[in-house]
Amino acid sequence: MSVSKRHEEMLRALKKSNKPLSGAALSEQFGVSRQIIVQDINRLKSEGHNILATARGYVLLPDYEVTRVLKVRHSVEDTARELFLIVDQGAEVRDVFIYHKVYGEIHGPLYISSRRDAEEFIEDMKTGKSSPLSTATSGYHYHTLVAKDESILDRVETELKKAGFLAELTDYEPESITRK
Repeated sequence: MSVSKRHEEMLRALKKSNKPLSGAALSEQFGVSRQIIVQDINRLKSEGHNILATARGYVLLPDYEVTRVLKVRHSVEDTARELFLIVDQGAEVRDVFIYHKVYGEIHGPLYISSRRDAEEFIEDMKTGKSSPLSTATSGYHYHTLVAKDESILDRVETELKKAGFLAELTDYEPESITRK
């Protein structure tokens, strides 16, 4: 397969996937080394394709999205409820981050866009040796949410408020956090 054909097929695979594709999976699919995949991804990015490398793999970001950062607070036990509430409205949870008074912003990519993604995340947290970022800030954290239009994000914000999860900014937090 030629390089240009592989790039075309790689973009097609990334577009069709509803979850990140790992370098190993792409390497196996196209019969090339992971280093070649890294080079291909870099080339595609230099050509203007909006590809993001995450801990779980590569994601092709759509060109037609709106984002909103919301501050929330809840217990660890309410994490699934919060994530389900967001994805059930049609939004994606792009990331989670905290604002720590000493360390500043600490980010973690999530890319949760379905109940299945949320369930896998919850299971990973249960079986891993880590705890959610929000445990460092008494349950307070932020999510960058992504949707096709503002009305979806408005519905998410309304539902988070109804559930008692929406939190107000405090004096020590930079307002720029919610304008990302």
